[in-house]
Amino acid sequence: MTDKKTDRKPRGPLKLGLVAIDPLRILGLQTIFSQDEANGEPVEIIPLSVPGALDASGVSLILIDAACTDHIFELLATFRRTRPHLRLIVLGLEEDHEYIQRIIGAGAKGYLAHTAKPSEVRLAIEIVQDGSAWAPRKVLANLLDMSSAGERGAAAVDDPKFTERESEVLKLLVEGHPNRVIAGELGIDLATVKKHVGALMRKVGVKNRIALSVQVVNRKLLLG
Repeated sequence: MTDKKTDRKPRGPLKLGLVAIDPLRILGLQTIFSQDEANGEPVEIIPLSVPGALDASGVSLILIDAACTDHIFELLATFRRTRPHLRLIVLGLEEDHEYIQRIIGAGAKGYLAHTAKPSEVRLAIEIVQDGSAWAPRKVLANLLDMSSAGERGAAAVDDPKFTERESEVLKLLVEGHPNRVIAGELGIDLATVKKHVGALMRKVGVKNRIALSVQVVNRKLLLG
């Protein structure tokens, strides 16, 4: 059976919540997405400064500017406790890996420096939307080491065997490409990419894309 490319159905814009008080930061992010027409995936920025805006907005992903609060970790804990379905990306000045590791460990799915380029911001959002996380690879590797060392050790006994298509998907995934790019590179649809990623996670013995990428790199699974 071969993979077949299917036509994509048009869909509405991604609604992206924003927690920020700096008007220049808000304007900058709105400008980034208003100018991004290349991939046909429009993004609507929804400031969440008005009480009740989050409940009425229908957003599933939120950008939080760490500069707007002195209690970023408490804010992340509140989101994690009360709205665990939301995916959070923190924007901040800090570039220290230990700090970023704490941010991800506190429940954020991504971290972007204020100096991040527009292309990096767009890619981070797409990666997080795909179910992975965005942070320096060293940070993700450290978190994985702390949370699943035993799981990795058990999985490392036998190296899995991949089909040719799975190897192609895996190579692009490890390189950091989102599902949309993988689908375009291989000429298959998004649903097929997700199916392959699910099969790869089961074969490697992990539960998320982050662990999959780190395992593949650490165990050199694409070299065999």
